[in-house]
Amino acid sequence: MGRAAAVAGDQPVIPPMLATFGEPPSGPGWAVEFKWDGYRGLAYCRGGEVRVLSRNQLDLTYRFPELRVLSEVVRGRSVVLDGEIVALDQDRRPSFELLQRRTRSAVGVRALRVAPVAYFVFDLLVVDGRPVWNLPYTQRRAMLTALELPGEHAIQVPPSFPDAEPATILHVAEQHDLEGIVSKRATSRYEPGRRSPAWVKTPLRRTAEVVVGGWKPGQGRRLGTVGSLLLGAYDETGLVYVGHVGTGFTDKALTDMRRRLTALRRSTSPFGTPVPREFARDAQWVEPKLVGEVEFRHWTSDHRLRHPSWRGLRDDLEPEEVRHPGR
Repeated sequence: MGRAAAVAGDQPVIPPMLATFGEPPSGPGWAVEFKWDGYRGLAYCRGGEVRVLSRNQLDLTYRFPELRVLSEVVRGRSVVLDGEIVALDQDRRPSFELLQRRTRSAVGVRALRVAPVAYFVFDLLVVDGRPVWNLPYTQRRAMLTALELPGEHAIQVPPSFPDAEPATILHVAEQHDLEGIVSKRATSRYEPGRRSPAWVKTPLRRTAEVVVGGWKPGQGRRLGTVGSLLLGAYDETGLVYVGHVGTGFTDKALTDMRRRLTALRRSTSPFGTPVPREFARDAQWVEPKLVGEVEFRHWTSDHRLRHPSWRGLRDDLEPEEVRHPGR
């Protein structure tokens, strides 16, 4: 995937608005959406041209060619959409595992057989060339609905629940094994590039983006391959050590990881904070170029991940985007 140019067509690139972590808010004035387990993407559509860009402006269009149908769906109008690219399992539910398998596959027919993807559109930023991100959420959502995007299709508009109790929708998400919810102030405007308290995400399973800074050789059944990864995240001082992960890997993922790590080998630790001696001993250090995602219990008092489990690589993010939330 290549990085996008400064513009998509003749439309300025818009950095996506981000949500803050928090408990479900209470009180009136919130609309609630389900949180989808996939890759964030902004779609720029103009005439027959479509480009879908990741959070850090990587072009995802070639990786997910079925999203080019957007040019037909919007009927040639000039629009910018915000949404999530998800891979759907046999029950039509988003599966991050399938999305990982899809991104590891060759592009083209083979990739399409691995897992179909859908684009779940939840916001409208530009319509007919006119920016609308300064309008309230409820008005943008009404304009998105008016586009009449198809419901059973690679392009979908998932539900929004205005004036619902967020805790109630979170319970519904749990019953359907979804990732969580995002609560949005009904009066809020879209704030490009800002992590705003106007959007509050409440995941049912806590996940974190991490940067791989080293690895420990495996023992026993994993002899000759990766035993665990040494993980970090950035704060104002640089790359901070946040823990290690040794579970959640398939044999195929371990083989792929060993190949990637070998190409990134370096002689010194990339972390700006000390790595505990038991993990630094025999560690193989690498350039901090790989971004991954882990599921974990909680952050400890010393800002480390408790009981993390590996979920997969995130090639839609740059390492410098991975910020430590506890520092």
